Amino acid sequence: MEKLLAFKVFCLESYKAAHSLSGKAALDVFLKYKVFDYIGSCYDVLHTFGRLYLVGDIDEFISCRDNIEEKELF
Repeated sequence: MEKLLAFKVFCLESYKAAHSLSGKAALDVFLKYKVFDYIGSCYDVLHTFGRLYLVGDIDEFISCRDNIEEKELF
């Protein structure tokens, strides 16, 4: 469990730095799009990748969630 928590923090910090966000802004994004749930469910695979891949993967995950939310509105 400690490894998963440390990895979630690593992902949050990596995302924050890559997008020049404050800690609060990055946390708000992660909570809004349920990124922590995604990271937890895919930890076995995700923890084998580097920082750049992880940020790109999180960006793609958020983009897909945005597209789903837009379709649900119509």
